[in-house]
Amino acid sequence: MNCNKVLALSLLCSLPLLANAQTVRIVTDVSYPPFSKVNPDGSIVGFDPDIARAICAEAKLQCEVSTMDFDGIIPAVQAKKYDLAIASMNITPERAKAVDFSDMYFNIPGRLIAKAGTKIDDAWFKGKTIGVLRTSVQREEATAKWVPKGVKLKLYGKVTDSFLDLSNQRLDAVYLDANVGDEDFLKKPMGKGYSFVGPVYNDPKYYMGSGIAVQKGNKELLAKVNTALKKIIDNGTYKQVQNKYFSYDIYPFK
Repeated sequence: MNCNKVLALSLLCSLPLLANAQTVRIVTDVSYPPFSKVNPDGSIVGFDPDIARAICAEAKLQCEVSTMDFDGIIPAVQAKKYDLAIASMNITPERAKAVDFSDMYFNIPGRLIAKAGTKIDDAWFKGKTIGVLRTSVQREEATAKWVPKGVKLKLYGKVTDSFLDLSNQRLDAVYLDANVGDEDFLKKPMGKGYSFVGPVYNDPKYYMGSGIAVQKGNKELLAKVNTALKKIIDNGTYKQVQNKYFSYDIYPFK
């Protein structure tokens, strides 16, 4: 087997092959660096794929990874096209009706990105257009808190599309996970002249951490994922993965 050719679609080359083992099908969204992206050679890289590798290795699972846009992931898991999703998915009560969630594996607050120097207060929101991911926790919060203040939400399947609209002044702001905004926009040439504005948003009603989504009712796989996740946190593997991509803790270590 040529592992270089298979890497883009699977993790098989990094894991022990188990005789007669059923392959665990994992899906992620590669429009969300540094959590996940596709390299020019087709390989899937980032925090989420690395955590997937670590969990599968610890649990001695044979796994393969595929990619799709974020808003199609839960329906695909529900339809049993995939066994689990490791895709930086915020845990919410609504999503928990459709899939089962692992224990939290990271927690990052939300931030607004707008022109540098923008002052955010209640009056600012009236008449503004803010971009959010269509199936994100940020959409839920913005719908509840800002739409009544006069905000129009523009919905996106890929956060990178919202950055293009923001840089072309078709949006007043984008609301998203803070780290993604920092790594994939503010630190890029496109983000020049923009910054985080307003407060850090971390309302526990909306920010319950991100979890690994498992097919509803698959208690055996969920237990294996949670056990492996705890082990990689306890043995330092999680920290090693985290430190490849972040300069600060994204998990609330004690």
